Amino acid sequence: MTRQILLNAFDMNTPSHQSNGLWRHPRDESHRYTSMKYWQDLARTLERGLFDGIFLADVTGLYDVYGDSPETALRAATQVPTNDPFTLVPAMAAVTEHLAFGVTASIPYLHPYSFARLVSSLDHLTDGRIGWNVVTGYLNSAAKGAGLAQQTAHDTRYDIAHEFMEVVYKLWEGSWEDGAVIRDAANAVYTDPAKVHRITHDGEYFALDAIHLCEPSPQRSPVIYQAGTSPKGQQFAGTHAECVFVANHSRQTVAQYVESLRGLAVAQGRAADDVKIFALLAVVPGETDAEAQAKLAEYQSYGIREGGLALISGWTGLDMAGCDTHAYIEHHESEGIRAMASSLCARSIDEWADYLVVGGAAPVVAGSPKTVADEMEAWMDETGIDGFNLAYTVVPECMTEFVDLVVPELQRRGRYKTAYTPGTAREKLFGKGPRLAAPHPAASFRVGAGGTKGQAA
Repeated sequence: MTRQILLNAFDMNTPSHQSNGLWRHPRDESHRYTSMKYWQDLARTLERGLFDGIFLADVTGLYDVYGDSPETALRAATQVPTNDPFTLVPAMAAVTEHLAFGVTASIPYLHPYSFARLVSSLDHLTDGRIGWNVVTGYLNSAAKGAGLAQQTAHDTRYDIAHEFMEVVYKLWEGSWEDGAVIRDAANAVYTDPAKVHRITHDGEYFALDAIHLCEPSPQRSPVIYQAGTSPKGQQFAGTHAECVFVANHSRQTVAQYVESLRGLAVAQGRAADDVKIFALLAVVPGETDAEAQAKLAEYQSYGIREGGLALISGWTGLDMAGCDTHAYIEHHESEGIRAMASSLCARSIDEWADYLVVGGAAPVVAGSPKTVADEMEAWMDETGIDGFNLAYTVVPECMTEFVDLVVPELQRRGRYKTAYTPGTAREKLFGKGPRLAAPHPAASFRVGAGGTKGQAA
């Protein structure tokens, strides 16, 4: 059976996510990112195109590694200014019925008690369409903003993340039983106290003694996304992630990631298809290949190279200012995004600064609907991925044109759905129930279902 392609739009609550300088393009409307209507129009377009979701990136610091200053990032709008991604969810959910929302939140700057409440609230409001992209941070400026001298070491951040997940699972799954809310007006009982349980946790990084403030939401735990491809990141994904985001220009490398990630999931007792893997891709479509290539060249003319260098510096933790830009980035153990640092080795600093203009770090496909569909099918069939996170270029035309030109071609080939299936985000993605099931670790904490009533071991 031919596998159908899953699609997320990849965006950020900012005028410039990764396509450095395209905010300058006369048709680009990303400066409207502060407008509710801007995001609602995008959501309607994505739902018209039957997108599975929108994947919202986020950072909680400034890109100030380049030149040891934030000035370049501020001038070029390199992921700044940026607003909170969670605020977009109710606005977009209000004008859609099926579109899911994978929202990035960085564990080092959260507390599990308040975060669990935020996610449960959004899962209720969206009827079960919320997902969480679990990240561990990579910018020292974010750590300093949270009152730390510098960020915690890369591998330790994943140790913290494992414990954070345990705490939020206890809150989402183990505090309230299904049926705790009875709304018995005659006896003046809204919630049965016997079916609500106190969560206790006394760990290395977190301590908690509380009752979750929210009744069980449609999914309880959100759909868990993760984007780490370092050894620690892959181990985390094999244990917790339902959807994994990978970014690399080499199909062979992506295929290796896919094999490794699915193997790690199986090693945890999970099925290989319990993990859906999305690859980063940018598409510049046109009626013909020539039209699309001309559009790509036009887009590239608006790039800001220095903004790209600020982005690379932040990703890798290496200051590119004053470097020999003809040199290749050597592989190194960074406290930044290790997988990104590794993938950057394939091009010189100069080449990456130019490349990051369109679609950021994504492979770029510019062509007719047939050309784009051919490339997408090749990625699917040669790597084993389940779908794509589509990076924006010039908005809104990049998504509008993809929906109008490429989606019908994929549907004609039987590689893309022609209608949504009912249910929550998890039900749509996996064709299973709305909640995480064993052997996923979250299920072990579910009270009234063979779990541990959320108590710390």
